[in-house]
Amino acid sequence: MRKLEIRPLEDLQEISVVEAKMKCRVFCLRIETQKAPEFIDITERVRQCVSESMIRNGSVTIFSRHTTAAIKINENEPLLLQDMEKFLERISPRNGSYMHNDFTIRTVNMTEDECPNGHAHCQQLLLSTSECIPIIDGIVQIGRWQSVFVIELDRPRLREVLVQVMGG
Repeated sequence: MRKLEIRPLEDLQEISVVEAKMKCRVFCLRIETQKAPEFIDITERVRQCVSESMIRNGSVTIFSRHTTAAIKINENEPLLLQDMEKFLERISPRNGSYMHNDFTIRTVNMTEDECPNGHAHCQQLLLSTSECIPIIDGIVQIGRWQSVFVIELDRPRLREVLVQVMGG
């Protein structure tokens, strides 16, 4: 068995140390989607929530309350967004065969307005329900080209996204 040598981390730079009482604020963004797939940039709304929270250091978690809408960080560049839409369709086509869509055999979690959306569930599986971003000195620490997206995968409807800001 090899024993690992413990050395100081030479590439580690401490950015900030804050000792403060922990606070938590939660906001609910209500977003009306127009199509699927649809990438909706909510970066500025997330920044507004952080500003409103008065929390200077901590983290912000952005969480989708839906199994067919995802939260992702990526670049907001129109051609890239088209590429990502095409990628989602290739990986899990809307017109593919999904047992979830066979209402003659499916008996669980059915609603009056149920529609075939197996593709959207499979696409969301590859994405994510949430993202967590550090906050330092009141600034959301996303990179220059990073944006926070809600991604509609199913069909146009009202979506709820929770923005939880925690810290001091």
